[in-house]
Amino acid sequence: MAELLQVSNLSVTFPGSSGRVTVVDDISFTMQAGEVLSLVGESGCGKSLTALAIMRLVPKPGRIETASRIRLEGQELMDLAVPDMRRVRGEQIAMIFQEPMSALNPVQAVGPQVVEALRLHERITSREARARVEELFERVGIPDPRKRFESYPHQLSGGLKQRVMIAMAVSMRPRLLIADEPTTALDVTVQAQIIELLRELQSTLGTSVLLITHDLGVVNELADRVLMMYAGRTIEAGLREQILSRPRHPYTHGLLRSIPARAARGQRLAEISGVVPSPEHWPSGCRFAPRCSERLEVCTKQVPESLELDATHSVCCHAVAASLAEGAP
Repeated sequence: MAELLQVSNLSVTFPGSSGRVTVVDDISFTMQAGEVLSLVGESGCGKSLTALAIMRLVPKPGRIETASRIRLEGQELMDLAVPDMRRVRGEQIAMIFQEPMSALNPVQAVGPQVVEALRLHERITSREARARVEELFERVGIPDPRKRFESYPHQLSGGLKQRVMIAMAVSMRPRLLIADEPTTALDVTVQAQIIELLRELQSTLGTSVLLITHDLGVVNELADRVLMMYAGRTIEAGLREQILSRPRHPYTHGLLRSIPARAARGQRLAEISGVVPSPEHWPSGCRFAPRCSERLEVCTKQVPESLELDATHSVCCHAVAASLAEGAP
């Protein structure tokens, strides 16, 4: 598969009490055309900020640091002027935001909102745009598209609002679709429907999907590859089955042990002790060390380097490196 997206040394900072604070810290990854890559981690680890940085929508006073590089099909997005970047959004990259109720205008019917987004990038008449939007509504499973075109956000269920956001996002057939917690606050049945819809759209349109979630069940349903994040850094990356079945980082192990479904199969439901540290007080060395039961002396002093376990699986962990050095599998 051809390389679609390359993110190199991405860092995002915000003002703090003693200077700028790095919230996303030197993140690098690539995406291939047509694949689903999932960014996974607890709230506050930098997943959504990474996505906003790719869109160049980091809220002020935050900023993307100058060493960061973001290339879409070889085009350097960091070098684009603001008007050119606006054209990239929607046409080449689109985003499904986490809260559809706050993303939609509450005083405008949903159909005209999608029409507005469509006509921003394409010269078509209002009648043609309406026909396209009604077709999109039907494609994403919105019943009675003509009637729903005139509905206001408050008249739609959470699942239908999310489908409107998905219709808006795919209206220009973007090469990359960023889905930020697309099933949050939806009941289990609707979650399953949204997952199936994203899978179908990814398959039929050939769109790559950057899936941002803390739900490993959603990861298991959709992702091809997984990038685990903790405290602004990448800690483990690999194919879905490697991360979910053969995780190496203690944090990944901890997340998997905390899944209720695993406890139901006879395993004790565990929790990761402690809390994610504040960006203003990142620990030195490995940022997970204060919560890690496998920490070594070096963990609190030195940032672990990325260790390639094989061609598709890497981990940043001193304990794993020490284990491999001793000949353990």
